[in-house]
Amino acid sequence: MFDSHCHLDVAEFDADRSAVLARARQAGVKAQLLPAIEAATWPKLRALCASEADLRPAYGLHPVFLARHRPEHLDQLEAWLADGDAVAVGECGLDYFVPDFDAEAQRFYFRRQLELARDHDLPVVVHARRALDEVIALLRRVGGLRGVVHSFSGSEEQARQLFKLGFCLGIGGPVTYERAQRLRRIVTAMPLEHLLLETDAPDQPDATHRGERNEPARLAIVRDCIAALRRIEPAMLAAITQANAERLFGRVR
Repeated sequence: MFDSHCHLDVAEFDADRSAVLARARQAGVKAQLLPAIEAATWPKLRALCASEADLRPAYGLHPVFLARHRPEHLDQLEAWLADGDAVAVGECGLDYFVPDFDAEAQRFYFRRQLELARDHDLPVVVHARRALDEVIALLRRVGGLRGVVHSFSGSEEQARQLFKLGFCLGIGGPVTYERAQRLRRIVTAMPLEHLLLETDAPDQPDATHRGERNEPARLAIVRDCIAALRRIEPAMLAAITQANAERLFGRVR
């Protein structure tokens, strides 16, 4: 399996990161994509991914951390992408769930990161919370993009629009909750070539670990839930989604 979205570099894992990695590998997680959240974290993220062959870095500026971003960070991001170790740009996007966030500033950072991804021929890892229509419109406007909308929570029509743009949906712990009926319908019917598995660890635990710190080993729970919804073998789903991730982000080195 390929965990297409895990924040293994954050402080929540500082005390036991090696054990978390060992449990992930034991559970069959072959590789993980680690998207950044702010410029200050890029050096730690790069060092971690350089030290572990199954971790892949993405560099970006997350909209929830807007107060920590500066326009010069975009110039720095271009230089980091030019160094060549990044497999994606992100986590970037729009978040209109948090009140009083500066929407115009979010758009400024998001659009520029999309342009950098296009110019460097890299996929984007997109955060879209209560902003999916605007995100889709901006993806169309910038053009020449590919990537994944992580933690997808939109409608069937929004999913179809993303598929037409060549984007994948990142699906994690929320699909394991029985109340997530719309998400389950989408996952059951969607084209499998657009599906990626993710944990978003340490956030978004599955229904059997609610309230706990999430970790990448629990990707197997997401896999098994989706396989049951699709009525296919978990091993088949793992193979398909791993191939999808490697097609988007590159093969595990």
